[in-house]
Amino acid sequence: MSPLNISLSELIARLDEELPDADHLERISEAQLRAQTLSDLGDQLVGHYVGKAKQAGASWSEIGEAIGVSKQAAQQRHAPNVFERFTDLNRHGIVLAQEAARTHKHDSIGTEHLLLGLLGEPRGLAYEVLVAKAGSAERVRHAVEQAMPPGGRKALRGHIPFRAESKEAIEQASRAGLDLGHDWVGTEHMLLGLMRVEESVAAGILRGLGFTPDGLRETVTTEIARRFPGSDREEHRAP
Repeated sequence: MSPLNISLSELIARLDEELPDADHLERISEAQLRAQTLSDLGDQLVGHYVGKAKQAGASWSEIGEAIGVSKQAAQQRHAPNVFERFTDLNRHGIVLAQEAARTHKHDSIGTEHLLLGLLGEPRGLAYEVLVAKAGSAERVRHAVEQAMPPGGRKALRGHIPFRAESKEAIEQASRAGLDLGHDWVGTEHMLLGLMRVEESVAAGILRGLGFTPDGLRETVTTEIARRFPGSDREEHRAP
């Protein structure tokens, strides 16, 4: 029995339903994109519990044994990185950004893809802030699509790199969390990070939707206080 509430037949049925007019080769390409996303989510699942184990005092040797790899392989794959303080929802947004770049046949992840990633995670606070300001998710999505560069001839497989401005936005997201006194980096901080990279595509889109740096910061601060009064980091693992 699968430990997940999903089966191969359900994945096939959903793809066929969403792409009724696609030919067999187009469905292969789409299946590859979805398989990569599932793989990325699986890595995040393991990484989440590796982090929990490290907090509980487990050694890299013990973690490697649990995974079925060497100590060195476990440490290399799951050692703390730039996304260590990112919440699960924010990490999922990064995965969705990569998927968006691949779907649009782009060879790198831009800030516009990161914005789409936030829009793809409706449980996140960033989604609520975006939709409240724009009036609908579709208006935000349309603005992003309008600002996107033309796609390539075919979707890339494997890892897609971040553009320089996207790396800066991710760094600014971490700084935004620290500036607000938070020890987590949620979707709301990612939204602030995108706004801070003033010359980025995402910042231009956000300004076009009516956001300003000060106004966005005030909105995020107010919404965090309203949504999580007196809570700690663990309760913020899914903002």
